[in-house]
Amino acid sequence: MAEASLRDGAESQARSSRVVIVGAGFAGLAAARELGNTAIDVTVIDRRNHNLFQPLLYQVATAALSPADISEPIRRTLGRYRNIRVMLAEVIGVDAVAKTVKLDGGTDVAYDRLVIATGSEYNYFGHDDWRAWAPGLKTIHEARLIRQRLLIAFEKAELSHDPEEKKALLTSVIIGGGPTGVEMAGAIAELGRFMITRDFRRLEPDHMRVILIEAGPKILAAFPDNLTQYALKALEKAGVEVMTNLPVQSVTNGEVVAGSLRIRTGCVIWGAGVKASPAGTWLGIEGKPAGRIPVGADLSVTGFADIYAVGDTSAALGEDGKPLPALAQVAKQQGEYLGKALRQGLLEGRVASPFQFRNRGNTAVIGRNAAIFDFGKWTLKGRLAWFLWAIVHVYLLVNFEKRLLVSIQWIWRYLTRQRGARLIDENAAISVPSSTQRTET
Repeated sequence: MAEASLRDGAESQARSSRVVIVGAGFAGLAAARELGNTAIDVTVIDRRNHNLFQPLLYQVATAALSPADISEPIRRTLGRYRNIRVMLAEVIGVDAVAKTVKLDGGTDVAYDRLVIATGSEYNYFGHDDWRAWAPGLKTIHEARLIRQRLLIAFEKAELSHDPEEKKALLTSVIIGGGPTGVEMAGAIAELGRFMITRDFRRLEPDHMRVILIEAGPKILAAFPDNLTQYALKALEKAGVEVMTNLPVQSVTNGEVVAGSLRIRTGCVIWGAGVKASPAGTWLGIEGKPAGRIPVGADLSVTGFADIYAVGDTSAALGEDGKPLPALAQVAKQQGEYLGKALRQGLLEGRVASPFQFRNRGNTAVIGRNAAIFDFGKWTLKGRLAWFLWAIVHVYLLVNFEKRLLVSIQWIWRYLTRQRGARLIDENAAISVPSSTQRTET
């Protein structure tokens, strides 16, 4: 009798409990799903109406996939959960005393538990003016912008009668030697070779250059040396010029200055580091390095018992005492953990054990039949790693429909090398540099 009374009391409290999740990325969606179809009132707020599988965004930028292949409306993803409400809005602040989330339209959303899962953005290290000429890969808009610039540069090069201008237009510069930079460099080299060989009559392979610039001593610094060396050789075999120990000094329209080099370019992509979203300022707290919010073992924000931070915006520590990396698997595991913990706490009155990250391996793809995997105690590289990379990324897609669509397109592309998303918006106002100065290398 007493047990039933306790359970009824917990359920009654849950019905009046309001959980607000800000951000519908890997972490936010994972938390929401764990809370779905329960007696808890859940509100998910995001400034975009869709979730996005960012690890494959580079394939949208290089015309291998369409945006719809790796994204889905949030309302569709969470529509089957009757206790979850979705709001399209921009959060501008949090009142931790009144327990409300402030939206840009002047609306306040009350909460009993708040989950901040706002992700990260690219860090231009004090040079935000570079963003206009060197977009990163965090949104569909940025991916489409890069695709436009790449494709238009090829079209302009086909029309040009100046060999030097052809080379400048067909020079792509990727800044940052992490997984995103390496993946972009390999994909652009593959796309360029295919288009020049099959579709363009006045371009030659030696007109094209793909340059990967890294300020540090090596690319893929988080990976073991044997995998880094394999990736370097694979990139060089694909025709990518890898330049290390070369900090970038300026990025302007059609030109990158790095060290003593002045490189004219038709397209620049930024992948040199990320920082957390400015969500920490909502709480008036100092973020950890890269702006990440300090949290405890239960992912609650330090000093705020009812506010939690997960994913890239969270400075959760691993078993080694170091901040966990900003990876999709970390975000997803944190979201699942927190969703279960909130459900158990609100419905059953149980206190969850501390969060523990289980490393499933770190990976990067270099190009066709070339990828690397780091599992900690052992590593994998080459074709087998490439197949495993494909399987893992298909599995992580949001639903069966996306998995099937992407799998079919990858198989078709593997067999034919065709890329079906090479569309240029005729109304896009994309600025492509014209020939003014010679490249110094």
